Amino acid sequence: MRLIKQLFVVLAVLAAASGVLLLFTYDVIKLEWISFMEIQPSYKPMEHPLPPPPLSIPVEGPAAIPNGEPPENPVEGDGVSISRGGELFAIHCQMCHGTSGTGNGPISAFLQTKKPADLTSAAVQDKPDASLFLTVSNGMPGTMPALNENLTVRERWDVINFIRTLAQTQ
Repeated sequence: MRLIKQLFVVLAVLAAASGVLLLFTYDVIKLEWISFMEIQPSYKPMEHPLPPPPLSIPVEGPAAIPNGEPPENPVEGDGVSISRGGELFAIHCQMCHGTSGTGNGPISAFLQTKKPADLTSAAVQDKPDASLFLTVSNGMPGTMPALNENLTVRERWDVINFIRTLAQTQ
């Protein structure tokens, strides 16, 4: 009989301890634990991005616009650049702008709000290289995706050099 009483007391103590533990486990009773992650300042990604350091140049080449000045085309429009640009144009641009760049690609028929630009038109060809670079890099809101994550800086300049040859083939 004494053994049963001792077993009952041990089980009661274990049950009470388990009950208290479950109250804390399932957040019935919440305790605020201080951790260093909670008391330090935190930022969301790209919430307050730092500007590039002065006089610095990215590894890929000058892509940022320091003091609002547009970048100059550092890539010569030679045969190598134009052929690379043609290959990249076929991969990233041809589906909307078409093979000849007139804006009649296979996807353009399905675009309802705004059709792709005619890259052979005077309006596009008269723009400076820097303007085309910014358009290719940042895209057009709601119409053209930004290609800055898909193409390196050199590849974007190659595409621009290829776009310059589209008006000559018309």
